[in-house]
Amino acid sequence: MTQHVDVLIVGAGLSGIGAAYQLQAAFPNRTYAILEARETIGGTWDLFRYPGVRSDSDMHTLGYRFRPWTKAKAIADGPSILQYVRDTAREAGIDRHIRFGHRVVRASWSTEDSRWTVSAVHNGQTVELTASLLYLCSGYYHYDAGHLPQFAGIERFGGTLVHPQHWPEDLDYTGKNVVVIGSGATAVTLVPAMTDRAAHVTMLQRSPSYIMSLPAEDAIANTLRRFLGAKRAYFLARWKNVLAATLIYQLSRRRPRLVKSLIRKAIIKQLPPGYDVDTHFKPTYQPWDQRLCLIPDGDLFTAIRHGKASVVTDRIKEFTETGVRLESGDSLDADIVVTATGLRLLVFGGIELSVDGRAVELPKTMAYKGMMLSDVPNFVFTIGYTNASWTLKADLVAEYTTRLLRHMDAGGYDRFVPTNEDPTITERPLLDFQAGYVLRSIDEFPKAGSRKPWQLGMSYPHDVVALRHRPLEDGAMKFSR
Repeated sequence: MTQHVDVLIVGAGLSGIGAAYQLQAAFPNRTYAILEARETIGGTWDLFRYPGVRSDSDMHTLGYRFRPWTKAKAIADGPSILQYVRDTAREAGIDRHIRFGHRVVRASWSTEDSRWTVSAVHNGQTVELTASLLYLCSGYYHYDAGHLPQFAGIERFGGTLVHPQHWPEDLDYTGKNVVVIGSGATAVTLVPAMTDRAAHVTMLQRSPSYIMSLPAEDAIANTLRRFLGAKRAYFLARWKNVLAATLIYQLSRRRPRLVKSLIRKAIIKQLPPGYDVDTHFKPTYQPWDQRLCLIPDGDLFTAIRHGKASVVTDRIKEFTETGVRLESGDSLDADIVVTATGLRLLVFGGIELSVDGRAVELPKTMAYKGMMLSDVPNFVFTIGYTNASWTLKADLVAEYTTRLLRHMDAGGYDRFVPTNEDPTITERPLLDFQAGYVLRSIDEFPKAGSRKPWQLGMSYPHDVVALRHRPLEDGAMKFSR
């Protein structure tokens, strides 16, 4: 028999556990289930296991609003974040609602029945559930494979080739020469982390990224916790960091020359005298056109100062048997090459959606408040901020969903659906972000609109007001019974 639940959540990562917590707290009598394609809780934080894996956001904003982060380190390592998510699920009893090894492949909405029929594959068999609300918390990364450019001669390389998304548990890099290809958050994490055992680690980048150093421990937050207790201190530290990040972002957009100058001066202080900062740490784009990389306690710069790591800015001409040959004519010998060359995006985990028998063509839909789709009823998804912690937005999406369900209960409604009836609204990319992983796939995503409420907000303070307090009945959201 097909089981019915009130809410079906897809994904048991940071977003899915947070959504379940808030829905369970708001509606203890509602039934829900979580379908997770993998065999464990954690999503991204269980998938990525490369050396040094950590968040590039502080845990006072990456943590849940309802669960204070109490450890000293604010820039936390992956295992600590994973344990935080799992503890949240276990203590709230959410883990009892998770069905592991269930990969959702399609979801069909029936207006006549006011419910979704969701098909998942489990142990090679198709399993079906029905739900009144479908809530996708599957993120937008392709979990099966990362992005790998077409490098000439890569098959000739005689050493070990590794992608961070699939890190071998038995990889021993002790005494090895390692080349890490990339300049993003993964690369700047891997390079200093691997210097503990490698003979030398080289970060090979085509072009530089903006990098800022932050203390791994938030001294203000730790002091507040001693005097005010965990809950009050967490609230204050969270807003302190939200406002600081908002200030940096707004300055980056409005006074980019000032921000570039400040970042450059900070980097110069942490590198050896005479270091060629302009070649290796001066990006060609403006701050926050792409995500700004944060490193704890300047660990990358420390590794460079001590001669354990180096940066080469060049393009790869081809791989050789012993490493890579660069377009400049230089060569880099390597025992291990790590291709930290980016992620691939996959919209809604590749789930096929249909409404009353008609396939939903995602690029032809428009995203309502960055969390629902035009003309798709009883459907919610989570996409976090690109300029701040993912969980800040995930928390707000869950809060808004509980508001919506309370409104439906009060009005006796069965269905909600956002509908764009304004012909003057024009289409925009959903993510206005210049990172390579976004540009490669953005055409496969739903569109945003030229005006609210058809925009994915990127300001947490503004979203707090809009999603927590503004009326649900805004003309675009339609309710029916």
